[in-house]
Amino acid sequence: MLAVVRILLLGLFVIAASTALVLRFLLRPFHADNTTTAAHWYGRMHKLIGLELDVRIPDGLFAGGPYVYIANHQNTWDIFTLARAMPPHTQSIGKKSLIWIPFFGQMYWLAGNILIDRKNSGKARGTIDQAADAIKQRGISILLFPEGTRSYGRGLLPFKTGAFRTAAQAGVAIVPICVSNLHGKVKLNRWNNGKLIIEFLPPIAISGYDNEAVKQVVTHCHQLMQQTIQQLDQQVAQG
Repeated sequence: MLAVVRILLLGLFVIAASTALVLRFLLRPFHADNTTTAAHWYGRMHKLIGLELDVRIPDGLFAGGPYVYIANHQNTWDIFTLARAMPPHTQSIGKKSLIWIPFFGQMYWLAGNILIDRKNSGKARGTIDQAADAIKQRGISILLFPEGTRSYGRGLLPFKTGAFRTAAQAGVAIVPICVSNLHGKVKLNRWNNGKLIIEFLPPIAISGYDNEAVKQVVTHCHQLMQQTIQQLDQQVAQG
């Protein structure tokens, strides 16, 4: 019964919040902070699904930037958990097809996020240029999931290089965001689904745009995030 109530409330929230945000964003379409505003609205729903969030941010991080933020992408619940930690002046990259999702899609577009056509390989190759130009021209940060897909309990998957090439081309640092294990934690019929830790790591610079420099940062970030996530999981388990 609790699961049914939660699903109904989440559905109503998505419709109501997306509609309200569309009206709000019509007054300031594509504003740099629209996505952050929407993400924080959605992120407040972590309480409805019974999760406690512990968000850890290094002092002064948001005073710097812009950055390319990278985060581990676990499952659909990220929209109600990781979203709560969305940094200021940050946009994401999504499929063009999202715009056809009623309520949510129109809100996502008006928020100013970068929409790409993943079915068109030629256009997809221009995503790095598009994201880098947005960082340089609009002064925004970009949030990307370097695994390229949801992990669904398989651990931290290998990283693709797009996020790192974007950072190198834009001349900005990478900021890893590590989220403790969420797989299998959310049981909608259970009141308390425990704690989730989201930790921002200090910025990591890319020294050059050549393949070797990018690959070194990719390897370093993957190892660092994997170690950090393991530590966060241990902290959650210890209570």
